[in-house]
Amino acid sequence: MSNSEVNDYYELISQLIDEAGKIIESRNSERKLIEQKSSDIDLVTETDQQVEKLLIDGIKAKYPNHKFIGEEDSSSGKKAELTDDPTWIIDPVDGTMNFVHSFPHSAISVACVIEKKAEIGIIYNPVLGQKFTARRGQGAFYNGQPIKVSGEKNLSSALLVTEFGTSREEEKTKVVLENITKLVKIAHGFRSLGSAALNIASVALGGADLYYEYGIHIWDFMAGMLIVNEAGGYCCDPAGGEVDLMSRRIICASSKELADEVVSHLTQFYPMPRDD
Repeated sequence: MSNSEVNDYYELISQLIDEAGKIIESRNSERKLIEQKSSDIDLVTETDQQVEKLLIDGIKAKYPNHKFIGEEDSSSGKKAELTDDPTWIIDPVDGTMNFVHSFPHSAISVACVIEKKAEIGIIYNPVLGQKFTARRGQGAFYNGQPIKVSGEKNLSSALLVTEFGTSREEEKTKVVLENITKLVKIAHGFRSLGSAALNIASVALGGADLYYEYGIHIWDFMAGMLIVNEAGGYCCDPAGGEVDLMSRRIICASSKELADEVVSHLTQFYPMPRDD
C-alpha cells in the first residue's frame, strides 16, 4: 500500500469524521432515542447508528472493496474478521452512556488497518473539540500539535484509568473490583470517565499514565493503541506480552516498566465470547 493511498484514506476519513462530529455535537444535550443491547447499561442510540452509517457509506462510495468492523454492526451478532485487506474499525460513539446523559466525554473512534497493522487512528470528541490523530510512523497529535506519553515508570507516581464496562456479570465484576481495590492502594490516583477511546487517548497525551480494561472490544481500542504507540507509549496484554486484538483485553501505558508493574498485580479475567 503506497503512502499516497493512505494519505487519500486519511483525508477522506478526516472529512467524514468532522461531518459525523457535527451530528453528535448538535444532539449531546438533547433527549436520545435509546435501545438496549446486551443489558440495560449496554446502550445504543439512533445517533450511534446514524454516525456509523455515515462513515461506512462515505468510505464505500469511494472504496467499495474495503472491509469494516463496526460496533453496531457487530452487536447484531456478526463476528469480526480481520484480514489483510484495508479494514475500517469503527466505534461511532464510544461512551454511549455518557452521551445518553449529556456528559461531554464521548468520541468517534476510527482505525484503518492494512495487512493487520493500524495505519490511521483518529479519536474525536466533538463536544469538547478534542481530536487525537496518528499515522503509523508519523507521530501522534492532539488538535494538530505533537503529543508524547508522560514516560512515568513507577506505579506509586502513576495516574491509572479503568472502567467497570457494560457487563455486570458477577465473575467479571468481582475481578474488576478486586483489581481496583489492590491498585488504588498503590497508585497515585485512579479515574473512570466512561470512554475507553478517550481514556487511551489521555495516556497518549500524557494526562494519564496507564489504562487497563477487561471486556472492551477491538473498536474501542484499535485507534487509541496506534495513537499511544506513536506517542512513545507501550501497549500489551494484561498478562504481559503482545496484544491479542480479539481477546477484549488491553493495557496502554506510558512505559513498559509501568505496564509490567501493573501486570504483576492484576487478577486476570478472559472475557467471552471473543470478538472473532
